[in-house]
Amino acid sequence: QVQLVESGGGLAQAGGSLRLSCAASGRPFSSYIMGWFRQFPNKEREFVAAFTWSGGKTYYADSRDSVSGRFTISTDNAKNTVYLQMNSLKPEDTAVYYCAARSPRSSFEALTATWTKTGHYDYWGQGTQVTVSS
Repeated sequence: QVQLVESGGGLAQAGGSLRLSCAASGRPFSSYIMGWFRQFPNKEREFVAAFTWSGGKTYYADSRDSVSGRFTISTDNAKNTVYLQMNSLKPEDTAVYYCAARSPRSSFEALTATWTKTGHYDYWGQGTQVTVSS
């Protein structure tokens, strides 16, 4: 049974920082693709960042309100944990943040991190609320 457990959410002030953690258990995740998504009220879940352990690649959302440059995805292999460091937080970052994992279908696939759709992922955590006050 694969389990993903997020933690680290909470309340932060605009301009502040939070670090989210996603602890993975159930099987070795050294070949998995890990992703972070967020969901605003009454909106669909959207991609934030992804990382592939095999290739050591990262990929960030590319949008007008891009998190690239403010958010950083990283891992602790020994702890089977993925982090999302969020700096320069804005009130519009307020959302529920989800961790996700994809079992790659091929060794080539495991080398890329451009998995940005919710349907790409096989496992999900329960989510952690991030609230940024102005």
